[in-house]
Amino acid sequence: MAVRAASGARALSLDTLVRLGRGLHAPATPRRLAVPEGMTAPLGCDAVRIPARLGPLVLPRLPRVGCVYADDTHWWWLVPSDSDYALEWPEPTQYAAGAVVPDAPAVPDLIHLPSGTVPYTPPIPLYLALCRVTGTTPSWSRPAVA
Repeated sequence: MAVRAASGARALSLDTLVRLGRGLHAPATPRRLAVPEGMTAPLGCDAVRIPARLGPLVLPRLPRVGCVYADDTHWWWLVPSDSDYALEWPEPTQYAAGAVVPDAPAVPDLIHLPSGTVPYTPPIPLYLALCRVTGTTPSWSRPAVA
């Protein structure tokens, strides 16, 4: 129900005001790391986020480095989709399905572009390098618990 103001201007209905109010508090649109132009992601694309201080320690430990994005606080490594299957990525690593970086204030900058057309860092060497720099035992080396 809209009501006309005495001045002839159209007043907003309560429904419109509620809808506008909800829009003010809507969560931000999640940002996604883009596969660079000219590259293909035939296996889908996820990302592994690590603190920026660990990035330079991990980089030289990898046999192949795919696309790496960074901002002041984090580095993101593109990996094939489902690279978290049967892996417990070590703390403080975070796995981002779909390469979505929802809490980043802006899309991070691409800091490493591999040669070739595939954007991936191989997930197992990345996992092992992260285990090494964080002092974490790989999940398959831990004792089984019944």
